[in-house]
Amino acid sequence: MKRIVLLLCFLISSLAFSQSEEAFQRGNSLYNEGKFQEAIDTYLSIINNGEESAEVYFNLGNAYYKLSQIAPSILYYEKALKLDPGDADIKNNLQFANNSKIDVIEVLPEGIVSRTTNSLINTFTFDGWAWTSVILILLFVASVLLYFVSYTSLKKRLFFTTAILGLVLSISSVLFAYKQYNLVQNEKYAVIFSEESEVKSAPNLRSEVSFELHKGTKVKILDKVNNWNKIKLADGKIGWIPTEDLREI
Repeated sequence: MKRIVLLLCFLISSLAFSQSEEAFQRGNSLYNEGKFQEAIDTYLSIINNGEESAEVYFNLGNAYYKLSQIAPSILYYEKALKLDPGDADIKNNLQFANNSKIDVIEVLPEGIVSRTTNSLINTFTFDGWAWTSVILILLFVASVLLYFVSYTSLKKRLFFTTAILGLVLSISSVLFAYKQYNLVQNEKYAVIFSEESEVKSAPNLRSEVSFELHKGTKVKILDKVNNWNKIKLADGKIGWIPTEDLREI
């Protein structure tokens, strides 16, 4: 009975994957024909069915950009980058879209150590670092075994060094995987979707306006109170904005 259930689950998942792949190819064809809105609808149907990938989000960003809809193009480029942080094409197209938005936010300078570490962490996704750690652990185990079966001092030194290096890099990969996971799960970002949004000093309409933001600007969400979001910009500015004015990445 269990085998039948497992077989049915496999067949259903295979069918769903086949349908998603077919929809993805259909969306690509529509995009190449210049039917960008139809391509968007097709890509969104894949997401609405519970499937997501960096490729689908990337193509969505491209289609919205072709329609000069900057805010949704940035949103989906950011979603794609979240799934594949090392992809150069996503970063490049995101930069083009960011150049089209109204707000110019000066990013606070980042220390060289922090910048280098963050760049290294974003080389792979959480899964990528996890698999890297597994491979390095296997390298460590293999090197230890070869160390004990080797007879010459040269080979022993080589395998001992490789084992130590594999262990250190494996531990580093685990730490990077944890950091990447923490960034994805705990740090929330959003994109402004309102044409013009007033950022308040407190989460209510009676408070003073601290500054204004426009479509396409990326913000970090620090807190939520009812239908208000406390946000922070890349330049350090903080304020409150209605939830309806933004879309979470």
